[in-house]
Amino acid sequence: MTLARALSKLGLASRSEAITRILQGEVAVNGRVVRDPGCPIVPERTHIRVAGSLVSEVPWRTIVLHKPRGTVTTRKDPEGRPTIYDVLPLELAGLAAVGRLDLATAGLLLLTTDTQLAHWLTEPANGVPRTYLVTVRGLVTPETASLLQRGIDTRGERLSAETVAIRKASRRESHLTVVLKEGRNREVRRLFLCAGHEVTRLSRVAFGGIVLGRLPAGRWRDVSREEIREAFPGAPVRGG
Repeated sequence: MTLARALSKLGLASRSEAITRILQGEVAVNGRVVRDPGCPIVPERTHIRVAGSLVSEVPWRTIVLHKPRGTVTTRKDPEGRPTIYDVLPLELAGLAAVGRLDLATAGLLLLTTDTQLAHWLTEPANGVPRTYLVTVRGLVTPETASLLQRGIDTRGERLSAETVAIRKASRRESHLTVVLKEGRNREVRRLFLCAGHEVTRLSRVAFGGIVLGRLPAGRWRDVSREEIREAFPGAPVRGG
């Protein structure tokens, strides 16, 4: 992954702060100052110093958070909105989110200190499925569901769902279960909007083999290496 992303994933700075510190010459990789935020590295095999201090390997820890609606998936928000780190205890401040959920989206969010695992989980080529419960305005027909699975071209980009299952539908609103395999920015909302339906409620209930279950909003639980290996066959897991 890039050096800037690695610093962010290690919990040392936000992505923008990491870029600034790299450009200012505060970061050394294997004894050499690097001013390129896009420099590719493998964090687990790299000695990184920030402002002269060696970044030691943090203990392995991964959690599932039930992200509440109205929080953003960043460390700091320039608009002053609450972040997921306001929800989590201070001891978990060093964990980095695996991907993001937007302000109005709730549900399952993985956070980890394992940068290589995080990179693998978010790599589109690995096709890790993400399952969402979706409520939209208007009647979604089986024909529309099939269209969403075949894909829609918008602004030079093709959006599609792996599966779309209609749970309940009426003229006023429809309830669906949607599975994606790429996790693009606001993909569910954009996909339905292209089909003429506004998403009014969105929650992620599963990420690969990890499920949200009955975990209340704002609460979190630890995930073991064994659970990660079972949930994501082939994923790299540091240590253990």
